[in-house]
Formats: sequence, C-alpha cells, structure tokens
Amino acid sequence: MTVITQETEAPQKTETTLELFNPFLPGFDQNPYEHYRTLRDTHPVQEHPMGFWFVSRHADVAALLRDARLSVADHNLAAGPMRDQYEQLVIDAPVKLVSMMDSDPPDHTRLRSLVGKVFTPRSIAALEPMVTELVDESLDRIADAGSVNLIDALAFPLPFAVISTMLGMPDSDPKRLLELTETLVLALEPVTLTDPEVMTAVVDAEVELSGMMREVIAWKRNNPADDLLTALVQADHNGDFLSNDELVAQVLLLYIAGHHTTVNLIGNGVAALLRHPGQLALLRSNPDLIGNAVEEFLRYDSPVHQTRRITLAPYQVGGREIPAGAMMIACLGSANRDERMFGPDADVLRIDREQARHHVSFSVGTHHCLGSALARLEGRVAISRLVSRFPALALSGRVRWNGRMNLRGATDIPVSV
Repeated sequence: MTVITQETEAPQKTETTLELFNPFLPGFDQNPYEHYRTLRDTHPVQEHPMGFWFVSRHADVAALLRDARLSVADHNLAAGPMRDQYEQLVIDAPVKLVSMMDSDPPDHTRLRSLVGKVFTPRSIAALEPMVTELVDESLDRIADAGSVNLIDALAFPLPFAVISTMLGMPDSDPKRLLELTETLVLALEPVTLTDPEVMTAVVDAEVELSGMMREVIAWKRNNPADDLLTALVQADHNGDFLSNDELVAQVLLLYIAGHHTTVNLIGNGVAALLRHPGQLALLRSNPDLIGNAVEEFLRYDSPVHQTRRITLAPYQVGGREIPAGAMMIACLGSANRDERMFGPDADVLRIDREQARHHVSFSVGTHHCLGSALARLEGRVAISRLVSRFPALALSGRVRWNGRMNLRGATDIPVSV
C-alpha cells in the first residue's frame, strides 16, 4: 500500500514543481497549508500534468460547487489519464454501485429525496441523548486509563457506533467492517490509486462489503425495526423505492461519509485546540461557543480536502477556460484557508470567527453533505464534553497524521487527562 508520508521521496524542488499541486513535497502530510497558499497566490486554477485541473481559491471553489452545469459522474470524462483510471476502477469492476456522491440529476435528485426522508433535522436532533451516552462511556474509559490515543479512545469508535446503531445493524464482525471501509476510502485518494495493488485491494473490499450489505438488507427486510436501514428499505417517493443495488451503495456511503469524516472532524478539532491553549481556555470560559467552534474546526483543518467536478462543456473559472470532459479538483482545504474570504488571519484558529460558517467542508449546492447535521452534532457533543470533563487535558506526545491528501486526519493524538 502506498501512503504519502513526510519521508516519501519527493521530486526536485524547482520553480515549476513548487507552483504545481504536489503532495509529495516534504512536510506536506504534516502541514499542506503552506503549499496551498503558494498555489492560491501563483496558479489558483492550474492544469496539472497528471490530467486534472486544480482549483484552490474560495470564490472559485464555491462557484463551481454551486454550478449545476457541472457533473460528478465519471463516465463524462474525456479520453486521458483520468478516464483510464475510471475505466480500471469502475467499468471492469465486479460490482457497479452508484451512490448520490457519483450521480447527477435526475438520478441524484431521486436518490437524495429517498435518503433525505430519514435524515430530517428532527430525526438528527433526537439522536443527541444516544450520542451523549456514547461519549460519556468513552470519557469514563479515558478517565480510568489516564493517558490514551484520543483517536482510538473517542474519535474513531464514536461515529462508527452512532452510524451502526442508527442503521440497526444486526450482529456482525465490526472489526472486519472497519478494515474494509478503511481500504475502500483509498478510492478517494488519487495518488495511492496509481499503485495496482491498492486498486486491487479497493475493488476486493467493495466486493466483500457489497456482499455483507446485501445479506444485512435481506435480513432487515424480514426483520424491520425502528432504525435507519428499515426506513431506507421502506422509503417511498410517489411509489418509488430504492433497489437493492441502490440500498447497498447508499449504506456504504453512509458508513464512509458518516464515519471517516467525523473521525477527522473530532480528531483534527481536538488537536487544533490543544495546540492553541488560548482558544481552549476561551471555549472552557464560554461553552456556548461550541457550535461556532465546530464550524471553525471544519474550516481550519477540513476533514475532506478535495472533491471533484467534471465539465460537460467548455467552462470558465478563475480567468481560465477548461475544456469539456475535464476533471476539476476543488481543493476544499485550500479554500477554507483563503485570506480573500477569511482575512489575513486565515491560518489562525479562532473559535469566535464570524465567517467560520463560510467554509466549504461539507460542499455547497446540490451536493451539500446530507449528513452534515449529524457530523456537527457528534463533533459538538464529543469535543464540548471532553474539554469540560478534563481540565488538565493536554498533549502527551507527537500528533501523527494518516498521510492522505484527501481524507486528511490524525492517526495518533496522545493525550493525558
């Protein structure tokens, strides 16, 4: 498995490579934001030699995310490296599942309407007692241990328990399920997918996960309950229901989007707080700031750094014309640090920042994250109760990162309480 780390051999630093998006630069995994600033200042819309266009300023990213003329369906790619990768991963894949994330209207509209029926604000708000109970159980274990890796002790198990409970999953092998979803998210890492072994592992994981989900859905049809999966099975929009393939795709999306991104939100947010003791003190003195603090965590160190759009016709952005059939990578992580939107202190964590909600971490427009309210709820409850429970909470070692260029998050946050 290829993982980008600080020690990964990098291309020679030349003026050209420094101005191109280059996740192999030394230190990128620890702090990609200096590189993003260079891109925003020099080549904010650039054609990359690997076959995609990279867009890094907030105004440009927000505009293309809102533009209904753009596609997220990879079959619209023109011939080239991106199309070749798509054909390897999708056209020849043993299973062909399409989620909302990969669909354009009208398919996206239909899928979102059906899934959205069970993600209402009222249903999400009703989960707070369960989330609070799960958080407090984790905090009890942390108190007993005294020193833990916060990812293993809180950030990782909480969203997995929440989404599993919401779905009403029957007894299964949670360890194997986690292993497989960890592999599947590598499909969101363009660089790692240049490794044939990783690509094979991703396909194998999708096949195994699809089989597991089909068994669960069949079981749930015969054993309905008051849970999300039953609601998805029974979701009816003018006599229209989700097919088995559609159910599998949406459930896998919920596991990935509902778990891995929330792990990063909690982990990245706590790491940022502990590295900014003044902000931690401010939150403790004013707990009502937690809602805005979560928005600032999402902005300051985004759980997802990139998303894609595909041009269906020649497209103008940032003074450049992009041809039809081109892959555009919208860099959410860069947009969220853009001084043009957030001011000269955009690289500073400030939990009372008035513009914090202007981040694009959950995308905007048609593809705005359906689970954003759930992620916010989990982040708010977990972080607020953690910092209030442990006045002596502090880092006890080095924060380590997962080396990913898209789902960037910490793997180790050693803390003592």
